[in-house]
Amino acid sequence: MEGNKDEAEKCLRIARKALQGGEVDKALKFLNKAEKLYPSVEAKALIDAITTNGSTAGGAGHQAESGKPYQRKSTSSGAENGATAEKESRVDSAKVYTKEQLEGVQRIKRCKDYYEILGISKDAGDEDLKKAYRKLALKFHPDKNHAPGATEAFKAIGNAYAVLSNPVKRKDYDQYGDSQSPGNYQHGGFEFHRSYESDITPEDLFNMFFGGGFPAGNTQAYSNGRARYPSHQSYHRTEREEERADGGFSMFMQLLPVIVLILVSVLSQLMVSTPPYSLYYRSAVGHTVKRQSSNLKIIYYVNKDFEKEYTGAALQKVEKSVEEDYITNLRNNCWRERQEKNDYLYAAKVYRDERLRKKAELMKMESCEKLARLNDLYRGG
Repeated sequence: MEGNKDEAEKCLRIARKALQGGEVDKALKFLNKAEKLYPSVEAKALIDAITTNGSTAGGAGHQAESGKPYQRKSTSSGAENGATAEKESRVDSAKVYTKEQLEGVQRIKRCKDYYEILGISKDAGDEDLKKAYRKLALKFHPDKNHAPGATEAFKAIGNAYAVLSNPVKRKDYDQYGDSQSPGNYQHGGFEFHRSYESDITPEDLFNMFFGGGFPAGNTQAYSNGRARYPSHQSYHRTEREEERADGGFSMFMQLLPVIVLILVSVLSQLMVSTPPYSLYYRSAVGHTVKRQSSNLKIIYYVNKDFEKEYTGAALQKVEKSVEEDYITNLRNNCWRERQEKNDYLYAAKVYRDERLRKKAELMKMESCEKLARLNDLYRGG
């Protein structure tokens, strides 16, 4: 039996080489021989792949009268178009895939949302998003994965990353979800949503990560209407780079406790004295007594011995710091409120989304309103 196994493996090697050279008949012959000698998952998968792609009509031995494997008839007219179609059909039929690749495509196809496609949780950060995209994009790129539906899976992965990496789109996606999106439709077994589509093609997104440039400087070359993707060597090089990056991250994690100790030591020296007040109730540092500044009437909190320690000019100095901190916080919060509103208005304009525009108009600008009231108070004074 072991001798048969060796012979079967030899037949498999010959079949693989034949497939690479486009000799489908020869490949199928040696695959069937390998399956008879010593049945294996790989041999069966390759046979199924060839027959599924239409290179043999009904299996081995069923050939056209010309002696060549059966090819699907081209709808194009003319001898030149027919020859081109036959050549492309042979090339496509030679593309094989593994059982794991097919199962991966089927998993993507069953996913209900973008988080499930990328295999991350809803609270995942930017680094988790990037890491998940890198791994899946390499795995499902059409130049590496020839399983049925791999191209659609690659597009779904790119679309998922593009939406979830955009703060405005992600917030909207999390709030309304897929089921309430008015533009749902099915295409090729994968769900796409007009309200949550990517603004960049999957190929350009891939190039941004692995091509060393941005889409405008990394234009794809096309031949016969098909994009030319990076070579397998590029994939292997990128995978090795990923492994080295993971090794660097492991080293960083090992040194992290030492780094934390150093930072704590430095911060403890910088923060020797604790401010005598807080703008919020803080029992941890004893700031539990509520007070109000005499000028702007700002609420702040101090410890129970504050009145004994701070009087006259010292008290005025503390209250001036209180009011300055309060106004600085208001300005920062107001800036964030305006920025968020502008983001929604911009997104509404770009995507022509009336819902986002209304959301921006209804936003409460509490910090900006408080700041305006303080400005009025200054003018009145």
